[in-house]
Amino acid sequence: MLNILDQIEQWIKDFLIDCITGNLTGLFDQVNDAVGDVAVDVAKTPQQWNSGVFSMIRSLSDNVVVPIAGIILTLVLCYELISMIVERNNMHDFETFIFFKWIFKVFVATYLVTHTFDITMAIFELSQNVVQQSASVITGNTSIQFSTALGNLTTQLQTMGIGELFGLLVETVLIRITTPILSLCVMLVLVGRMVEIYIYCSVGAIPFATMTNREWGQMGNNYLRGLVALGLQGFFIMVCIAIYSALVAGIGAAPNIHTAIWSCAGYTMLLCFSLFKTNSISRSIFNAH
Repeated sequence: MLNILDQIEQWIKDFLIDCITGNLTGLFDQVNDAVGDVAVDVAKTPQQWNSGVFSMIRSLSDNVVVPIAGIILTLVLCYELISMIVERNNMHDFETFIFFKWIFKVFVATYLVTHTFDITMAIFELSQNVVQQSASVITGNTSIQFSTALGNLTTQLQTMGIGELFGLLVETVLIRITTPILSLCVMLVLVGRMVEIYIYCSVGAIPFATMTNREWGQMGNNYLRGLVALGLQGFFIMVCIAIYSALVAGIGAAPNIHTAIWSCAGYTMLLCFSLFKTNSISRSIFNAH
């Protein structure tokens, strides 16, 4: 009778172990793939990421936004000229130099508006160069393989009781359900950043049209700070990946498999939270509103 019970218990243990090892196999593959693609995707310029969308955004900027920016620029320059004349005691202290100064402003403002798209792309090219250089320095492996990190899993699981194995099975099922959500969050950060870049580039001519005026120029200055913040957000994303790589490299030192699993899940959730925060961190550093 005891032999039969022992066999039933062993069969239950084997069944639970098979389920657990099946859940652990490829448990973080989706997250690994998403994180592994971050360094590749975040280093791409807007044109490299999607050439079709890039062409559409450039066409919108050149054909729709630039004419509107030209109207705004005309109003701003007229206001600037009137302000310069009024500032000189209603032309009592008139100097012809102010017209040369105004003509210079017209030249600079016209150049900025007509070359807005090229200027914004140059800013992103510079920021992407920083990201690419950081990617070559960050060489850590973000892949999580429990079989390699924790040794022979089957041997460790055989020493556990049925209750502990059942609890571990529940843990692996819960984490297997949540990992696709975490990988989706990683993808959303990257796609959301690129969409924001395209939106910024599409309307750049309008804030550039205000930069020659002291009062209105705050719009253009804030736009430039936002561009730099958005470009260097990719660098902060790479820093998050480097920290994550260093954390997951230490799961082999976990005292047991429970700690290893929840540590990896916690590190992955921390990575997702950090990636979502990179935008606000970058903006706060460059004082972009």
